[in-house]
Amino acid sequence: METIPLRTRILETIIRKSTLKQRVFDNTFSVFNELKETLLEMASELDDELDGKLDRRVRIEYRDRGKFEAQLQLANDLLIFQMHTDVFEFDSNHIIWQNPYIQADKSNSYCGVINIYNFLSDSFKFNRNADEGYLIGRLFINRERRYFVEGKRQTSLRAMRFGEGEIDRAALTGILESAIHYALNFDLLAPPYEEYKRVTVDQFNTRMDNSKFVTGKRLGYEFNVDDI
Repeated sequence: METIPLRTRILETIIRKSTLKQRVFDNTFSVFNELKETLLEMASELDDELDGKLDRRVRIEYRDRGKFEAQLQLANDLLIFQMHTDVFEFDSNHIIWQNPYIQADKSNSYCGVINIYNFLSDSFKFNRNADEGYLIGRLFINRERRYFVEGKRQTSLRAMRFGEGEIDRAALTGILESAIHYALNFDLLAPPYEEYKRVTVDQFNTRMDNSKFVTGKRLGYEFNVDDI
């Protein structure tokens, strides 16, 4: 029985995987640009609806931070949307392997990722570089623009329904609204007294802008992924 030379198999793998991953990347990049457009529209609509109802210092603002990043400021909250430039596969224990759509064709499991992070806007305003942000959502897109979402309070397509729907503007709006709603209700907790009862002279004297005092919404507390 004739076997295929290793060099031939290497070339075939390069062609197959590079073509697949390029297609996934192109789809993810296209979706990310649609997400940016949706964010811009939402920011404008929210700003119009809140006109005259808020202190003028409270900001609703969208900002494009480059090809692979965008942000939405909502008062004291900052949502940062970041598209990863790599294509990912899932580990063997992930629930995705129980999905019939993936079982039918393993190539469907390769996905691009758009991450959603929640920070305090003051962390950037005052250059508090040690402050903590939180990953509150991830959007996965594959070669067929099928998608699923992991995240806090996300009720859109989950892993076991992956393959049922193609990502579109309505789906993006729902994902973004869920992320915004979660962030606005994810309040800043005072850190535990016992964990932060000591500070050094350096923290007070080296920098007077508070940048050495780390802040995060759940600093000193567990940030669970129980609903992801």
